[in-house]
Amino acid sequence: MADSSPSFFRRHWEGWKDYWGERFAILDNYAKFVNRDKPIPKWSDSDVEEFIASDPVYGPTLRTTREAAKFAVAGAVIGAVSTAAVSWKYSRSPHGAALSFAAGGVFGVTFGQEFASHWLQLYRLDTLGAEVKFLEWWERKIGGRS
Repeated sequence: MADSSPSFFRRHWEGWKDYWGERFAILDNYAKFVNRDKPIPKWSDSDVEEFIASDPVYGPTLRTTREAAKFAVAGAVIGAVSTAAVSWKYSRSPHGAALSFAAGGVFGVTFGQEFASHWLQLYRLDTLGAEVKFLEWWERKIGGRS
């Protein structure tokens, strides 16, 4: 005799789905760009610069957000190389150096983003709003062709 009641995990998920949906409601801003039948065509740096020049409210915020990404990349490089070098120096273990390279990259990205957040004062800016406005502008510019 088959039991038609939902599993423990299904009941648990159904009970918490609304709770987590409220906590991650920020993702709804991106839903119309991510859940598409055809992806949005790629844009170039000149397209981004055109948006920055055309939008006096969100343009400077997007420029600052792009600068913050450079901090994160620099942090990833510094973290990955330095931790792999220290691991290699003391252990001479290739797999240890590879693992510390990966972990150092993750730590470096995290520290780079935090440093950029404070240095560029990203906490004062609506970075998500700027990214959404750029994607809306890009959709209008390409005129629905995708």
